[in-house]
Amino acid sequence: MEPGTFYLKPPDLLENYEILIQACINGDRNAQSKLHVQFAPKMLGVCMRYSTSREEAEEVLQQGFVQVFKSLHNFKYKGSFEGWVRRIMVNSAIRHYHTKPKMHPVVEIENSQAMEIGNEDILSKIRIKELLGMVQALSPGYRMVFNLYVFEGMKHREIAEHLGISEGTSKSNLFDAKRLLQKAIIDSLKIAGNY
Repeated sequence: MEPGTFYLKPPDLLENYEILIQACINGDRNAQSKLHVQFAPKMLGVCMRYSTSREEAEEVLQQGFVQVFKSLHNFKYKGSFEGWVRRIMVNSAIRHYHTKPKMHPVVEIENSQAMEIGNEDILSKIRIKELLGMVQALSPGYRMVFNLYVFEGMKHREIAEHLGISEGTSKSNLFDAKRLLQKAIIDSLKIAGNY
């Protein structure tokens, strides 16, 4: 292998990242580029769930990678490196959320007719991209709580601390987000003639 060339194996094998991480810490632009290329596609997917558009997600991603490179010296080589990067991206999305004005649209969900559909039925009839669009269409508060609870596995107490809201508001936002998503899915299936 040529000097300065990095061979990356699967992300959970930390020993393969030690040389690359150390090179990044030392300011090696080639190593930083390789690290970015390795993780940017997957982390963009994480950021997309927290954003309303690809442009906003790319902004969150960029802010996240700035923080990754600033914090690499803090990585202790314990646990998954990819998981460590992901936590930074989620925190970047939370910081981005706090910079936006908080406007809460009034959404009529009480009159929506929620029907139970099995998860298998939904997944077989709705494309992932369409589902992502539905999550992105949620108001910022609903979207943040939904993502933190469903995808990051946070408890309402943790979500409340991160977002500066009460636990009750977190629970209410999650309930409303689920109802809105269920309605959007049912409407989409009706339009497609699959329901």
